[in-house]
Parts: sequence; C-alpha cells; structure tokens
Amino acid sequence: MLDPLYFAVSGVMWCWHQLFGLVLGPASGAAWALSVVFLVLTLRALLIRPFLAQVRSGRAMRELAPQLTELRARHAGDPARLVQETGALQREHGVGVASTLLPVLLQVPVFFGLLHVLTGFHTGLANYAFGPDEVGSFLDARLFDVPLSAYLSMPLDAASGLADRWDIAVVTVPLVLLAALATHLTARLSLRQQPDGPLAGIMRWTPWVFPLGVLAGGLFFPFPVAILLYWLTNSAWTLAQQWLVLGATPPAPAAAPPAPRRPGGGSPRPARSSRSRGTSRGTRAARRRRRPA
Repeated sequence: MLDPLYFAVSGVMWCWHQLFGLVLGPASGAAWALSVVFLVLTLRALLIRPFLAQVRSGRAMRELAPQLTELRARHAGDPARLVQETGALQREHGVGVASTLLPVLLQVPVFFGLLHVLTGFHTGLANYAFGPDEVGSFLDARLFDVPLSAYLSMPLDAASGLADRWDIAVVTVPLVLLAALATHLTARLSLRQQPDGPLAGIMRWTPWVFPLGVLAGGLFFPFPVAILLYWLTNSAWTLAQQWLVLGATPPAPAAAPPAPRRPGGGSPRPARSSRSRGTSRGTRAARRRRRPA
C-alpha cells in the first residue's frame, strides 16, 4: 500500500548517492551520509511554498486575535456557538488550522518512509530503489568508524559484530543532543509568534516537551545513525528557516481583556479624568452665580 512512498524516498536517496559516489566513491560512508542529508534538503525545498502559506496564515491569525478574544467573551457560555463563529471568522479571512499544519503533516510520511527503507537493508536482498550490491555497500558504510545502520539501543549481540557500544554512543549522542537543541530553539522562536488564546498555556511547554521526544527517540528507540542525520538536518533547516522568516517579525501582542459591562447590559461608561470632573464642577458653580435671586 505504501510502496509508492518507499520507492519515492529511496529513489531520491539513490540519486544523491549516485552523485556523491562519483566524487567520494560508492562505498564511502560520507557519500551515504550526504545522500541522507540531501534527501532532507530536497524535501524541505519542495515545502517552501507550503511554509510561506503557513507564515501568512499565522500572521492573519495574529491580526484576528482581538476579534477572537471578543468572540470568546461574548459566547463564553455557548461553546457550540463560539466554534461556529470562530470558524466563520477564519473562513472570512482565508485562514485555518490546515494551512498551519500542512508542512508538518507532509514531513511525517517521509520520515517513516525513510525509517522503513533504512531498516529494510539486509545482506543479499534488494531494497526498493537499491540493488543487492548497493544494500551491501550501505551496510558496510561507516561514519567516524560507526556503521550508518547502528543505533544506540541495539542488542549487545548485534552491536558486537558492528562496533563497540561506546563508539556508537560517541556518534549518536552528539547527533541527538544537537537535534534536541535545534528543536528547543525552534519551538521558542515559534512561541514568540503565538497569540494569546486557549492554546497559549499549552504551547508554553512545547520548547521543553518537543526536545524530550527527540532525546527519547534517539536514545531508546531503534533509530540508526542515518535516521539521526536526517533528524538533525531537518531540525537545523527548520530552525534556520524560522529564524530567517520569523526572526524579524515582532512578537504577537497580548490580547487586551474585554471591557466590563454595566449591570443593565449597556455599554460601559467611559471614565472621566480628574481634570474633566473639575471643569464640570467649575461650570456648575458659575451657573449658580449667574442665576437671579
């Protein structure tokens, strides 16, 4: 069912490996590592237009923040009406949640497609776009003397035939830590553009929750070195892209609280300054002096 996705992912990686193999040699670990890195760059280059649409939608949502605050105050006791009015307001201005999540949703199948392809390399067998010889070349490829197919949590009997556990940790741990740091900085940068609202309290925790997911995935799940390279490259691209596009954008202003209503249901009476009150008292005193006895 997902074979077209697997062939597409492995095909892009195969093309880059052929190109770098001409320069570095087809069995070079650097050629295989660069093919993974440029697979990420190819994907992210294709997602530039959806990302710009996401930025425009986010800016429109920030401009609508005062109106959304007013709707929440007006329909506080009617959640169904609040959802209906919020959706109508967003459709009127051409914004929505789908355009905001599209770049992330498109990256998820590519990540799992690459994970499926990389874990499908077995000696003597073809693997989608890769022939048996290329599969053997990938399994023998090493980065800093550690196989690209190795991962930190692999069983001891499997790791003993590839590399020492400490050698694997020396390569994988820095990759995981750098990916987590890039994820943390990206989430903090995105948080600056988050307007006040129901999700603001939840989003405040994302700079700490998202990096924990990266740390847990890289240290305790069977993610090989090649996948960690993908993860780090993708995180670094996201951080640079967010910094270039959103770094110059001022933070989202805090939404002003709604004005309190009068008990009778009318509009709130504006407060008068002490100067205006003093002027009114002086005017009334002058009128009393001019009044005939």
